[in-house]
Amino acid sequence: MATSNSSSSLSSTFYLTGIPGYEEFHHWISIPFCLLYLFGVMGNCIILHIVRTDPRLHEPMYYFLAMLSLTDMGMSLSPMITLFRVLWSISREIQFNICVVQMFLIHTFSFTESSVLLAMALDRYVAICHPLRYATILTPKLIAKIGIAALLRSAILIIPLLVRLAFFCFCHSHVLSHSYCLHQDMIRLACADTKFNVIYGLVLITILWGLDSLGILVSYAFILHSVLKIASREGRLKALNTCASHLCAVIILYVPMIGLSIVHRFAKHSSPLVHIFMAHVYLMLPPALNPIIYSVKTKQIRQGVLHLLFHP
Repeated sequence: MATSNSSSSLSSTFYLTGIPGYEEFHHWISIPFCLLYLFGVMGNCIILHIVRTDPRLHEPMYYFLAMLSLTDMGMSLSPMITLFRVLWSISREIQFNICVVQMFLIHTFSFTESSVLLAMALDRYVAICHPLRYATILTPKLIAKIGIAALLRSAILIIPLLVRLAFFCFCHSHVLSHSYCLHQDMIRLACADTKFNVIYGLVLITILWGLDSLGILVSYAFILHSVLKIASREGRLKALNTCASHLCAVIILYVPMIGLSIVHRFAKHSSPLVHIFMAHVYLMLPPALNPIIYSVKTKQIRQGVLHLLFHP
């Protein structure tokens, strides 16, 4: 169905895509996706419960970890709903306004998670480089302000991109290449001048992800400089070990994120399975792996999980 003006685009129907070529196996394919998603939700809920109920974990590091769990669940909830609707053959259709809301949630929480990882890097910097001032610098009030600022920054900056979509005509195919809506996928279907969205999107990614990743690198440069001053090898390893889980969380967010961006920009004609695989890795790996990483690498979280499981 072609659209000729912005008002008709608001009522357009788009069609989501499951796993091309494997439609007859969608019900079976949904099983590992469902298990992975439930595992991620359960793991993040356990971490939130432990941080909330254990007074020993009422410290900046664990407050930021709780923020990470919340953003993980926020980023994955919306796309998982439409993914299961497609795989369970309920419906492939999605209205334009619902698609925009889904894009807003995915991109907002994605950028917010990057900001939370930056905040966690700063937390490690203060803990290692200024341990005596740790509690006075990172007060609960400041931590709350950081969380709110990270969410507002991401939400406000993404709005212009999504507002512009309402004025586009979608006169080409209305079939999206994923089981959920992404901005870069949507503008590919527009038969209008998308230059603003393309340039603004690239600038937004460069500024937000670029500044966040730069901040993380600078924080770790100072951390490494401080750690190298520690006399004992055991002391250096102990200090670096407190950063291991955070570094893993950075890798499992940024590597799929960068990979998905590269695929969309430079591998447009590659197999659809490549795009779909990268998109699902980007949204499903961080929520599922972060609780495991922090449970394994962080003693207090590990003890809390074991206590919850064996001493209910």
